Amino acid sequence: MTVTKEKNKKNKKKILVGDLTTGNVTKKIMQFAMPVLLGNLLQQFYNLVDSIIVGRCVGKDAFAAVGSTGAINFMIIGFVLGTTWGVSIPVAQKFGAKDFSAMRKKISDAIYVSTIIGIVITILTVIFTKPLLELMNTPSDIIGDAALYIGIIFAGIPAILLYNIPAGISRAIGDSKTPLYFLIFSACLNVVLDLIFVLPLQMGVAGTAIATVISQAISGILCIIYMKHKHPFLKFEAGERRVMLPAMWLSFKMGAPMGMQFSITAIGSVILQTAINGLGSDAVASINAASKLQLILVTPMDALGASIATYCGQNYGAGNFERIKEGVRKGFKIAVSFAITAAILANVFAKPVLYLFVDASEITPQIVTWVRTFMLINSCFYVTLAIIFIYRNAIQGLGRSAIAMLAGVAELVGRSFAAIIFVQIWGFTGVCFGNILAWILADAILIPSYIITLRKIKKKLVPGSLEIDKRALTSKKEMKKIEKKQL
Repeated sequence: MTVTKEKNKKNKKKILVGDLTTGNVTKKIMQFAMPVLLGNLLQQFYNLVDSIIVGRCVGKDAFAAVGSTGAINFMIIGFVLGTTWGVSIPVAQKFGAKDFSAMRKKISDAIYVSTIIGIVITILTVIFTKPLLELMNTPSDIIGDAALYIGIIFAGIPAILLYNIPAGISRAIGDSKTPLYFLIFSACLNVVLDLIFVLPLQMGVAGTAIATVISQAISGILCIIYMKHKHPFLKFEAGERRVMLPAMWLSFKMGAPMGMQFSITAIGSVILQTAINGLGSDAVASINAASKLQLILVTPMDALGASIATYCGQNYGAGNFERIKEGVRKGFKIAVSFAITAAILANVFAKPVLYLFVDASEITPQIVTWVRTFMLINSCFYVTLAIIFIYRNAIQGLGRSAIAMLAGVAELVGRSFAAIIFVQIWGFTGVCFGNILAWILADAILIPSYIITLRKIKKKLVPGSLEIDKRALTSKKEMKKIEKKQL
């Protein structure tokens, strides 16, 4: 009897190892955020290595070609990854409610929905890659390499999903370390393959794209195998993998707005990128270098936002209203400190970062000036970006992803306005204000939306209760059973 009790205690501890519904709020958020941060930095690292190898070993034009695909890459891959992230939010909510059977059903729905979307998007993007780049006014001297690079990345979307679906599920149950382990492996493999494909094999930009796809596929397969052994409670039981269209549709309705939010935001970036392309390949190279540095500097805020989404999702499932408020408030204070630090570093490393990507002989005074200008203007408004990371993720974690999508629309309007008006008036300086206008408009949507969302869920959540989504149930009979259990 004692042995059985001890075994049950151990199993319970294993299941609740990623539980964010109890314990010190700041400590729990930071413990979850740190592996995500390290993982994001690793992603930025091997993206950085791609750019360094292309820029220094292939040339400035090849570097500009890869950079010119950044916005369209974010638009398409962002939609796919945003959707996989969105469909994992119900998993976090069911985990927080300790309803593990329902959680496994949500995992099944997430896998089906993400796979279908991935296949459809892969086919469409491979067909329309070149026309999209032409529509974006990509300079003629770099469009060939740009189409080759991004075409391979889009063809490899299934491989990207192979890693990101299990990674999203792992984070939803509070395990942010497992995705990190396999991201480390992926990053190292990517760097090795980069060097092999670009240097001795002389494959140019195609080599870096192929290296990315292969490394993602292998790390994804290993991640799935490892998770099966590490988390036995994820093993499906009879009937939990059954295809149920109503439940899949609900999962899609949760994930698609998050995917759309990424894509809508990226459409604004595509429009802005089109305006940048019209300024020539030097302007494209400048923005590419500055954006790479900025992405690294804001990574801590991004990781913190991801932890807030899971934190809010789990506590929403557990009915912990006051804990949600406390976590978001403390998360925002930490994000502001990150933003101030990032602003200082942005201006310190504005010029040195150029020499990582481009040979000194190809760096002109104009490129140096443009990079410094971009970093100075953007860094002054990093606090407005911190608001987006925290409040958008909080709203998404609470299951209101459609509201968060409106912030993406605001960013689209901001960047489009800058591309059409500011760039025409101020040239490159107008480009620099595109992000700022986008961030401010998004904040104007997110802050009141978060307040309204809190008021609504306060009426629904009672500490310790579980809100039932009746539409997700498979039958009236099952619904009555669950209601009886709760009573």
